Amino acid sequence: MDWFQTHDWQVWLVVALLLAGAEMATLDLGLLMMAVGALVACLLAAIGLNLVVQILAAVAVAIAMLAFVRPPIVKRLHSGPTLQHGGAALIGKSGLVLERVTPHTGRVKLNGEVWSARSVDESTVVEPGHKVGVAEIDGATAVVYPIG
Repeated sequence: MDWFQTHDWQVWLVVALLLAGAEMATLDLGLLMMAVGALVACLLAAIGLNLVVQILAAVAVAIAMLAFVRPPIVKRLHSGPTLQHGGAALIGKSGLVLERVTPHTGRVKLNGEVWSARSVDESTVVEPGHKVGVAEIDGATAVVYPIG
């Protein structure tokens, strides 16, 4: 026990590193939270606090991390992607009118691609060369409005 008391911070550091290494195999974030608890105990050992305080701090920090830090991280990691793909990614973007856009027909260039288009408003006509914004994507048709 005397050896542990002189090297206790080093033992805690090894425990923390082993837990962090084992986390790499599980990727569940549970062992990582316990590794943080071991690091806290390592710091407490380095400043000279006794073994009981070190163990209680390690347990308390690990439980707190498991209860309060891990759940939001896991929720964030398991949620769907935040990137929008396809037509949904074009909403709000601007484009250039290639062929006259009416409430029923037209062509625009959006993100380097040519799209069929129609205007949002029944009374709006946008001539070639003008900029438009994308209000929505209806199938393969961009529903657009004039910008400026």
